[in-house]
Amino acid sequence: MNALTFEETNLLCIYNPGTRQGAIEALTEMRGHLQADETELLALTDSTLAKLRAMTDADFDALELYPDFDE
Repeated sequence: MNALTFEETNLLCIYNPGTRQGAIEALTEMRGHLQADETELLALTDSTLAKLRAMTDADFDALELYPDFDE
């Protein structure tokens, strides 16, 4: 599994209802609301979705998805 980047982890902190499938659904729904000129967020969402689809539920459950307010 490719490790999530800091930005991908932060995106998951926002759009994580608690399960891998739920996160995929939430990010897919959010992606549908993005405008064509939001290229960076589109790319970030796509890379995050690809990594979520490639990981197992156990891999997802092992992630620490808490915002790091110190960085």
